[in-house]
Amino acid sequence: MDLTAVRIDKPESTNFILGQSHFIKTVEDIHEAIVQTNPQMKFGVGFCESSGPALVRWTGNDPGLIELARKNALALSCGHSFIVFMENGFPVNILNALKNIPEVCTIFCATANPVEVIVAETEGGRGILGVIDGMKTKGIETEADIKWRKEFLRKIGYKL
Repeated sequence: MDLTAVRIDKPESTNFILGQSHFIKTVEDIHEAIVQTNPQMKFGVGFCESSGPALVRWTGNDPGLIELARKNALALSCGHSFIVFMENGFPVNILNALKNIPEVCTIFCATANPVEVIVAETEGGRGILGVIDGMKTKGIETEADIKWRKEFLRKIGYKL
């Protein structure tokens, strides 16, 4: 077995969701879930087919994000994995909709952080073991940090 770290290649502030599914229908179901949940979101989806022609299946409504999804899905080449890049919204806006798609098995991460995906390869194929999402923790928040966190969440509209 070979282990590699595949870095997700994206602009610094671009959010994405990385997950695993079990059926080719996923690519269309993800598209429908996003537009039904957050119609103004721009997005691109790449899905790694796990059998047959083993292609990167793709969809979306923004050419740049579609290309980003296709390129990163191909770099991963892990069966039944999917990656969604987005603008005009955040993962939190669509995460539950994606988790409720019957064929979605796992969400590995939902972030704008730099991410490395730990990939295992055997004679049978490639699979995602996990992700490295962001930097190592530097300490424990102080009372000042708590105050900043609470003010920030209210400033961006996530808390009242």
